[in-house]
Amino acid sequence: MKHEVDVHVGKRIRHRRWMLGTTQQQLAESVGIKFQQIQKYETGMNRVSASRLWDISKVLDVPVSFFFEGIDMDGATERTATPGDPVTDKEALDLLRSYYSIPENQRRRLFDLARVLSDAA
Repeated sequence: MKHEVDVHVGKRIRHRRWMLGTTQQQLAESVGIKFQQIQKYETGMNRVSASRLWDISKVLDVPVSFFFEGIDMDGATERTATPGDPVTDKEALDLLRSYYSIPENQRRRLFDLARVLSDAA
């Protein structure tokens, strides 16, 4: 049976991997395991050991604590994913990754344009 914390940690691994544009295969090779193991981590089917989470955090360039953000002390997630939730929506994550790859000055202008368009809607 999946534990809620393992599922949450797996989602955070997938979220960060998507943000970086890294495949499961690339992440797996970087930490020295098979991509199927990454799949199992990301779905919460397998629990990530402390040392493996440490390795994954180094490859994904985040502190280990990143994977536990959004969990309260009882192990329950503080917010539940809803349909269209940007944290779980691959299209939204792709958009964010693309947005942050734009040079700062152009990104600022794009942000201003998006704000004007949303105010007009």
